[in-house]
Amino acid sequence: MATVMNLLPIVLMFVIFYFLLIRPQQKRQRAVQQMQANLKKGDKIVTIGGLHGIIDSVDEDKVVIRAGDGTRLTYDRSAVREVVAENK
Repeated sequence: MATVMNLLPIVLMFVIFYFLLIRPQQKRQRAVQQMQANLKKGDKIVTIGGLHGIIDSVDEDKVVIRAGDGTRLTYDRSAVREVVAENK
């Protein structure tokens, strides 16, 4: 019985870490993967490097981004950080 009482704080600490750290990180990761899977032509995006542009075309694992001066750049889909909501 004493060993169970000694292990209880350690088990409780793992449970707290799971709900405060691991689970929210998994939810954020799933949301990013879903966003990257739903990219479409015309979306305004920001890459992980800070490049702002509009998606010109989408391939299976690559996107072509049109920058402000009309330059077309090819990036991996995983390089897209966020889709920027349009102001209307």
